[in-house]
Amino acid sequence: MSKELEGRVALVTGAPRGIGYQLAKELAARGAHVIAVGRTVGALEELDDEIQAAGGQATLVPLDITDYDALDRLGAAIFERWKKLDILVGNAAQFGTLSPLGHIGIKDFDKVMATAITANWRLIRSLDPLLRQSDAPRVVFMTTSHVRDCTPFWGLQSVSKAGLEALARTYAHEMQNSPLRVNLFDPGPVRTGFRAKAMPGEDASKLPHPSEVVPDILKLLSADLTETGMLYDRLEGTFKAV
Repeated sequence: MSKELEGRVALVTGAPRGIGYQLAKELAARGAHVIAVGRTVGALEELDDEIQAAGGQATLVPLDITDYDALDRLGAAIFERWKKLDILVGNAAQFGTLSPLGHIGIKDFDKVMATAITANWRLIRSLDPLLRQSDAPRVVFMTTSHVRDCTPFWGLQSVSKAGLEALARTYAHEMQNSPLRVNLFDPGPVRTGFRAKAMPGEDASKLPHPSEVVPDILKLLSADLTETGMLYDRLEGTFKAV
């Protein structure tokens, strides 16, 4: 496999499972040093075992993405070791619940918003100085079609991802005269634990495996990418203005 990411440092949140897990493996296989962030220590260790077995390198960071002080410490630690960050993929998410807006619990609402919006802003705040030190920094945040559809009972996902999209686009516009490229990625339905919680009666065997969406994410992380502030719709295979 090509080692086109040799010398690159890539941070992936939500790395213990699903899309984050598969993406972290692929980035490491292509030569990047992967900083794998997530809450589940055992799953992170399994990821590290797979990466090392394939000849890659990773640093495990077991933390809750809403531990904001830890995110600040993470930025400082990356600076001390590498002095830069080349790739940031904000993949961590909270499902919360499917419910009419008026029935959503306060704790559920706050946790989902904290994960989707505040945590990603804190990541930008902590890591922006490091991304500016890269010659081709790339940032990707995960989103969903529920933002535009405003699907009934999916309000937590619609509202939280709408806030994340505004955050990402604002960051992209602020950095449009720099090498930094910031985009959103909508994977569509994928065979993940997150999807299983939302659609428990669905035949998961008919959905793509998380590894199948990784090649499209890699397009957004390429040093040759020119698009910024856009949404990549995997099902349609196109960039869209949002």
